[in-house]
Amino acid sequence: MGTNGGNDEDSRDLTDKTSVLQSDTFKLRIAQAGQAPPSLVMLVGPVASVGRQWPIEDTDRVIGRAPTAHIFVDDRSVSKFHCKLVMAGGDVSLIDLESTNKTVVNGRQIQPLMPHKLTNNDQIKVGNIIFKFLERGSIETVASATTFDRGLTDALTGIANRGALMAKAPELYKRSELLGITFTLMMFDIDKFKLINDTHGHMAGDYVLAEIAKVIREKLIRGNDFFARAGGEEFALLLLGSPPRQAEEIAERIRATIEGHEFIFEGQKMPVTISIGIAFKHEKDATWEFVFERADKALYNSKNTGRNRVSVAS
Repeated sequence: MGTNGGNDEDSRDLTDKTSVLQSDTFKLRIAQAGQAPPSLVMLVGPVASVGRQWPIEDTDRVIGRAPTAHIFVDDRSVSKFHCKLVMAGGDVSLIDLESTNKTVVNGRQIQPLMPHKLTNNDQIKVGNIIFKFLERGSIETVASATTFDRGLTDALTGIANRGALMAKAPELYKRSELLGITFTLMMFDIDKFKLINDTHGHMAGDYVLAEIAKVIREKLIRGNDFFARAGGEEFALLLLGSPPRQAEEIAERIRATIEGHEFIFEGQKMPVTISIGIAFKHEKDATWEFVFERADKALYNSKNTGRNRVSVAS
């Protein structure tokens, strides 16, 4: 009887603690929601963007297929400048910009150039794309943003994952075309990574991956550069507007920094180097994948000619 009573008390104690934890988490989400601006969440559209959230923190936020649109949607059913969101007195209204395939809210087409006030959970159809509107302070804003961020973040390194790379690269490529600026893709991977795993164990390999991502993210790239783990021991860095010489200098700085960094796992120092391949957008390139192929070939040239070096695609 006494033993069972103790177990009951332990169970109640554990339940109480769990309730407190859930309550605290819920309170935190409510506090975050209270600061959350109104937003749009994509429900139907390009696979990589479904679930993505756009906060509406300023007026005249244009939705369209043009890379300069504030909410860029890469779908032919969407006009270049399809519609826009307008804020006034705490309310958000939607204005169709005389789009080809119209703008529909909750199944009803809105009149071009006439503001339509949005309310919480309104569904907005832009061409074939469907968004949901969330009003200011919606707790769903916090939940959906967290879920989407997790889906595009590499759990080990904390940087963007391959899915995020495949979603972001076409957007940046089109932006570079429109603005007439350089698009650079840098691919690099860890030299003899299998040897690290075989010699020191997979936990050491995970440490090296996470440490490389941390060093590069915190010390070697700018805030507007896009850095991702492309898979396995391979990483990608996208640069917009960097002249070729500057991009090559950035690559060499990354290579040299990793070579000189102390990687120490469980008291053991491990020598780590990386090989890098760089490619720039050419006028004849139809999509960013052409740049990717050249960067990948340049990377393997670095690997096959001695490793721990930078190669530039022709």
